[in-house]
Amino acid sequence: MKRVLFAMTLLVIGAAWIGAQVQSSVTYKDHDTVAAAIANGGQLASGPDFTISIARRTASGQVEVHDKETDTFYVLEGEATFVTGGMMIGGRVSRPNQQLGTDIQGGQTHHLVKGDVIAIPAGTPHWFKEVTKPITYYMVKVIKP
Repeated sequence: MKRVLFAMTLLVIGAAWIGAQVQSSVTYKDHDTVAAAIANGGQLASGPDFTISIARRTASGQVEVHDKETDTFYVLEGEATFVTGGMMIGGRVSRPNQQLGTDIQGGQTHHLVKGDVIAIPAGTPHWFKEVTKPITYYMVKVIKP
């Protein structure tokens, strides 16, 4: 029993030491900066493993697949048909770790409106298929190493 407690203590101390070695910085944006981003769109913050931005769409887009980015959207206004999953059709590499396509076969359709949240794991095809009313959304991308 003493050996187990000793081993657990070493693990906790080691984890604390490793955590202390990681440099992190806090990103803060005041409400005026956020309001300006909501009005105009654009990036709010970024780091080595994330980006935060406000996006606005007035029309459908292309199918996207991000190999290393998980997208999370919070809809601020508007309405759209959003498709996730399935198989991307017409895919091509548009930049490292990202593919763009023309359609999704067999995906799940979501009707996004104000207040909705959707998280799209890395590697999942997704697509704003139809934008019924211009849509503005808060977007967080978490980037895998």
